[in-house]
Amino acid sequence: MSQSLLTRAGMVTVYTIAFWSGFFVMGIELLGGRLLAPNFGSSIYVWGALIAVFMFALSLGYLAGGWFSQRNPGLLKLGLLLALAALTALPVIPLSGLPLENLAIAIPDPRFGSLCAALLLFLVPTFFSGMVSPYCVRLLVESEQTSGRRAGQLYFVSTFGSAAGTILTSFFFVLWFELNVIILAMIGLSLLLAILAAITRAQGNR
Repeated sequence: MSQSLLTRAGMVTVYTIAFWSGFFVMGIELLGGRLLAPNFGSSIYVWGALIAVFMFALSLGYLAGGWFSQRNPGLLKLGLLLALAALTALPVIPLSGLPLENLAIAIPDPRFGSLCAALLLFLVPTFFSGMVSPYCVRLLVESEQTSGRRAGQLYFVSTFGSAAGTILTSFFFVLWFELNVIILAMIGLSLLLAILAAITRAQGNR
């Protein structure tokens, strides 16, 4: 049996991070389609490559997050995971320029070219994003009897964040802002939430 050592503020922080992590992943994935389009087009091959890379990276992240959560879990480490996901997304901006053009020339087949591009840009940040959800579950679990309920609540919040990220990014953000501005804003908010996790950790949480 495991016990949660989170205060109410700590639990709110965990749920907020879970929501934002889902938002972040879907927002970046949708923007990825726009980033790849100038060099690889926007065919089903491109979107298939993007979805495959994100699903693959998330699956690896889920495994790693579950493993990592067994080693003295805490809000500080959760914030670190969120910060890593954000910081490893920073190279997406410079890599989406000339390096992506060179990659398109080197691999003209839009199927394999877009797959390599998606791996280059999104594998690492999506991997760290995938670690967030299982880590959040570990922090929220109070006992074996409540583990299923907590996991359900957590994945509801995370998936709701994914839906919100999909709608807001595709319906509004891409119309109002440049792609780089959106990406930087998302990275900045992730870092702010990582700092919030560290502050909450200092207020009597695990």
